[in-house]
Amino acid sequence: QVQLVESGGGLVQAGGSLRLSCAASGTIFSTNIRSWYRQTPGKQRELVAAITSGGSTNYGDSAKGRFTISRDNAKNTVYLQMNSLKPEDTAVYYCHVYYQSGLGPKVYWGQGTQVTVSS
Repeated sequence: QVQLVESGGGLVQAGGSLRLSCAASGTIFSTNIRSWYRQTPGKQRELVAAITSGGSTNYGDSAKGRFTISRDNAKNTVYLQMNSLKPEDTAVYYCHVYYQSGLGPKVYWGQGTQVTVSS
């Protein structure tokens, strides 16, 4: 069983920065995609950023130019550096992992961490 634990959320003023971390425990296949999603009340969860085990990245439109996703495979940890934060970035941020196992696709979510950006 895979567990994802996020940390680093909190309250920050507009223009500030936060760094989220997501540590994974359990067995994750070496070929995988680690992602960050976010969700606000009444809205669908949206992709913020994703990174493959090879280091290729993809960003949602809201994150481009301001957020950077990275990973430390040795630590099974993925990071999201968020700069120039805006009030509209306020959301619960969720860590996510996807990989193909011998039994089919596997998807796991973290419990979420709250990010609040004040104006």
